[in-house]
Amino acid sequence: MSIFTPTNQIRLTNVAVVRMKRAGKRFEIACYKNKVVGWRSGVEKDLDEVLQTHSVFVNVSKGQVAKKEDLISAFGTDDQTEICKQILTKGEVQVSDKERHTQLEQMFRDIATIVADKCVNPETKRPYTVILIERAMKDIHYSVKTNKSTKQQALEVIKQLKEKMKIERAHMRLRFILPVNEGKKLKEKLKPLIKVIEREDYGQQLEIVCLIDPGCFREIDELIKKETKGKGSLEVLNLKDVEEGDEKFE
Repeated sequence: MSIFTPTNQIRLTNVAVVRMKRAGKRFEIACYKNKVVGWRSGVEKDLDEVLQTHSVFVNVSKGQVAKKEDLISAFGTDDQTEICKQILTKGEVQVSDKERHTQLEQMFRDIATIVADKCVNPETKRPYTVILIERAMKDIHYSVKTNKSTKQQALEVIKQLKEKMKIERAHMRLRFILPVNEGKKLKEKLKPLIKVIEREDYGQQLEIVCLIDPGCFREIDELIKKETKGKGSLEVLNLKDVEEGDEKFE
């Protein structure tokens, strides 16, 4: 005896549902767990790794597929892949309380890890441990946002922690080698972007070793290329200027 499954029903298991309301109707897509955040943050770019099926549902748990005319009415198209992308980007992720709690805990830990990796005590140049950053985040009552990437939130956390403790982005150490003619004039333009000049040598070329805020790297790189017409060079000596050992934070 064969089991009959209606053609408008698809059964899925171990699924994360993303939901959107349009034109008075509810539409849902079935995704793999833990993949939606990766897609939204740009880490996961393969749609097939995120979607269990390129189908739009009115109810994923019951396997009820949306009607073509309802899709056209709500989205102006019946291209299910394009509609899936819209729902995936802007829809609301349906998760259980336990799953949400686990997700928030993991994101909290990931944010703390990024902050600890990028920052130091500016007086001692020593990094803080992840545990100490987590404690500091709890002290300022930082609330994780599931619709923002952990990297974006780490930058927000750094700004907020600066009001409560001695912390800043670890400096990058760079070496510039510039043509002498353009070098002196260019140095004046670079000065506002440089934290500390450690060494400066004039010879056939101008060589500068300095520390910068990582956020200024792209601007410095573009300035050197533009002003020297490609004759100058920029070398990263250290991604992070830090002292050995962990910073203690009482």
